[in-house]
Amino acid sequence: MNQEKIGKFISELRKEKVMTQANLADQLGITDRAISKWETGKSMPDSSIMLDLCNLLSINVNELLKGERIAMEEKNSASEELLLELKKENEEKTRLLLKIESYMSILLVFVCISQFIIGARATAIYDTSGHTDEISITLILINCVLVIVFAFIGTWIAKQAHYYECAECGYVYRPSYMTEIMAPCVGKSRKMICPKCEKKCYHKKVVYK
Repeated sequence: MNQEKIGKFISELRKEKVMTQANLADQLGITDRAISKWETGKSMPDSSIMLDLCNLLSINVNELLKGERIAMEEKNSASEELLLELKKENEEKTRLLLKIESYMSILLVFVCISQFIIGARATAIYDTSGHTDEISITLILINCVLVIVFAFIGTWIAKQAHYYECAECGYVYRPSYMTEIMAPCVGKSRKMICPKCEKKCYHKKVVYK
């Protein structure tokens, strides 16, 4: 979606209705600053007020998201194009999340290796001197915290970017955050109870529902 085009479209329609940004904002229950951000292409109307905005501007959601009027005979085609565009944007966001997840996995491996090295160093110092290496112990604790934080963030990212498919009935769904993080993991599969068939098995990670 072209936010600048949509913003200009909103501005044109608002002026056609002889409304100021403040007038439109009052009717939608938001600030005129939000209207200004829409019209300059800095942000998009929230989905919760999109229908109200369309009603006030006498357009439909397809026209709003296209940023232009749609002729009656072109509406079906425009709807299909819009759905494809939204799907494409969703796929791009998913790919970005997957990249972040991969980078975090690499960083997590690095943290685990460094923790092993630091632990070995601390043990060696204790064996030779009988004194605890406080710096090494502190670094180990920091690394432990990082491992836990990375695990939770990584699971959150995975939850936003993935679904799981039950091996028994083929049901595709998103589990709860705690269910996913506590489930045993083997490769890209997690052992969970399917909410549909209620059988416990390894559910394969899939990108789209």
